[in-house]
Amino acid sequence: MFHVTLGRRGPAWVPGRPVEEQSGWDEHAAFMDGLVEAGFVVLGGPLADEHRVVLAVEAGSEDEVRATLARDPWHGSHLVVDAVEPWTIRLDGRRR
Repeated sequence: MFHVTLGRRGPAWVPGRPVEEQSGWDEHAAFMDGLVEAGFVVLGGPLADEHRVVLAVEAGSEDEVRATLARDPWHGSHLVVDAVEPWTIRLDGRRR
């Protein structure tokens, strides 16, 4: 089952500082890379406003998504998860 998450910058985010220069970046990046390698995160990245982030994840439930993302070193500080929604995929160009 797929889910889409919508997150936003958290209270520890320093405006004007590039993402790679935010505190805890290396730990956050390593955590997220691990989720990609495990197949949990399928797609992810910031929206054009660069204040919000979208992730497409493969997980059994919303609770699993929230529990997994709660282990992120940036959880609650640099990144706040606003929504986790189940996503029914009807079109998938990856299967060509």
